[in-house]
Amino acid sequence: MKAIRVSQYGGPSVLKLEEVPTPVPGPNQLLLRNHAIGVNPVETYMRANTDNRGPKLPYTPGGDAAGVVEAVGASVSRFKIGDRVYVGGAAGAYAELCVCDEANAHPLPDNVTFTQGAAMNVPYATAYHALINRGQARSGESVLVHGASGGVGIGAVQIARAHGLTVFGTAGTETGRQLVRDQGAHHALDHTSPDYLDRLVELTGGRGVDIILEMLANVNLQKDLGAIAMNGRVVIIGSRGNLEITPRAIMNKNADVRGMLLNHATPAEMADIHVALGEGLRNGSLRPIIGAEIPLANAARAHELVMEPGHQGKVVLVV
Repeated sequence: MKAIRVSQYGGPSVLKLEEVPTPVPGPNQLLLRNHAIGVNPVETYMRANTDNRGPKLPYTPGGDAAGVVEAVGASVSRFKIGDRVYVGGAAGAYAELCVCDEANAHPLPDNVTFTQGAAMNVPYATAYHALINRGQARSGESVLVHGASGGVGIGAVQIARAHGLTVFGTAGTETGRQLVRDQGAHHALDHTSPDYLDRLVELTGGRGVDIILEMLANVNLQKDLGAIAMNGRVVIIGSRGNLEITPRAIMNKNADVRGMLLNHATPAEMADIHVALGEGLRNGSLRPIIGAEIPLANAARAHELVMEPGHQGKVVLVV
């Protein structure tokens, strides 16, 4: 089979399409014939060996995919050959076929495309874990989603609306803001405007929002503390550097600043997340938006695109 291989750390050009042996599923694993593969920013960090996070060389990147079950291990009971599934935590998903543990595979409803399925695991599970588990969102509250036109942001907007929150989302272009509104945000703000958080506070009657989902904490966190409501929660999903903050701003709001990483979710939390996501797909409240479909052989371009500021929707590889 064909797969993307990384034999040296570096820029996107190190992603090479090669012929490799087809993996064999273990007793509790599925072999999946991929139709679409999700591309996530973390895979660019691993490729570049940022903070010495790169896997042992050589390797095939990727963990998110959607396709059809090709084979099952002897102990697999929930799936059979021919089932449509989306998966997370797969071993080497940038390939024509990949293996994953049965626990990391989830039914893909017939009304959902394979490209949409490939957009589910990291973006939507991250959004759900950040908003519901770490942010402890409750119906009737309000939330600001930074970078709401990206994969995680769109997921957060849709999940928040489905849970009865008032949703504010940001994007840097009018096209992006219209996309955010189309996905259910009550208000879309221009984060390139220096006073967009002042506008947010005005829209909440001076109160601020109950929850902020922060995608770039090193740039925004200090400013977020002026836009959070009393007893509010800032959940940090992403950060690319250091910053200096004023702790008293947290004290004055009796606020919490909480970090999150999806791989810290417990197995029970992950199971609950995917039950909720599966139902959202079936009932139509969750609708992944695909920003770009790129052939597997052009994985380097996908890695460039997923890191470009202002890209909209999810970047997927198609097989």
